[in-house]
Amino acid sequence: MEFVGILCLILLTTTLFSHIARRIGVPAVIGQLLAGVLLGGAGLNWVHPDILVHDFSEIGVILLMFLAGLESDISLLKRYFRPGMFVAILGILFPMLFGYLTGIGFQSSGTEAFFFGIVLAATSVSISVEVLKELNVVNTKEGSTILGASVVDDILVVLVLSLSLSFLGGSGTQSTPLPVTLFVELIYFVLIFLLVKWIAPFLLSLAEKLFANASVIIMSLIICLGMAYLADLVGLSSVIGAFFAGIAVSQTKVKEEVEHSVEALGYAVFIPVFFVSVGLEVDFSLLNEQLLFILAFTVVAILTKLVGGFAGGKIAQFSNNSAWMVGAGMISRGEMALIILQIGQQNNLITPDLYSPLVIVVLLSTLISPLILKYFTKKIY
Repeated sequence: MEFVGILCLILLTTTLFSHIARRIGVPAVIGQLLAGVLLGGAGLNWVHPDILVHDFSEIGVILLMFLAGLESDISLLKRYFRPGMFVAILGILFPMLFGYLTGIGFQSSGTEAFFFGIVLAATSVSISVEVLKELNVVNTKEGSTILGASVVDDILVVLVLSLSLSFLGGSGTQSTPLPVTLFVELIYFVLIFLLVKWIAPFLLSLAEKLFANASVIIMSLIICLGMAYLADLVGLSSVIGAFFAGIAVSQTKVKEEVEHSVEALGYAVFIPVFFVSVGLEVDFSLLNEQLLFILAFTVVAILTKLVGGFAGGKIAQFSNNSAWMVGAGMISRGEMALIILQIGQQNNLITPDLYSPLVIVVLLSTLISPLILKYFTKKIY
């Protein structure tokens, strides 16, 4: 029963911190992230990132991206797919280049420096989505571009990481050859098309005929969690599957019913745990020893995504403010970068003493990104 008490503490703290954050004019997600810092090892040390916290946070980010898909206007996503491509590609090239150069500047090996670039190339749009939802700008050209770019970014970074593990000489073993992995991922995207077009409407129509409580909501969650699981199974991020599951359900007549119920479930339990889990990873014990490394990489992490997204937006002929807003929406690294870091550590692509400083870099960029995104959003809307 210990976890029940921990869950109660997390929900109480995140609710209070969200209220305080909104009262002082910053996104509620900042309060929830700081609640994680306070409750974790960097603060009171009352909550630890154990298996239950991890599993609840996994469900939280999946539900958050499912809701983002539900609220997305598919016609806008199609319309702004091209700008999203520009933003994603430049938002990967800039961090990889400058992450590599910064690593070389700190006398890291070429392999380590290249891996730094891969970590910085990742984007976790889940926190940006929360800010976009809070400011009611998900269905704008900038919001749609950020969502589209993040999906492309996830796919490209996963491919780069897969290729890197092949030629960087990591000690981990890849059981599946790269061409097979790419083929399986292609089949997955065919499945997404079928899901949006036929499978989701059929399953939800069937659910309406079942004599079971909340059958439609349960079926929508099966679609969401199933697509997230399959995405993870083929080597993609689970959030990609959840996002497209949301898009599929949004094309059906039960969209509003599902959105209302899943939003209540997600924000009441799982999503706060996800944001707290990010804050729990903060560890200030190495701050003094590697402060310059952390500061340098944090600046590079923020500026490369911001400028890369801005450049992509300008190529797509966005206004300056719109391009800056798109760049700001790509800054957060969150769980995607942490997953890549974990894979790198398992494959001995970085030395153990650099793991914690890079975790802090990821978390600092994640904490700062909502503030930057809100600033540029307020300049437009």
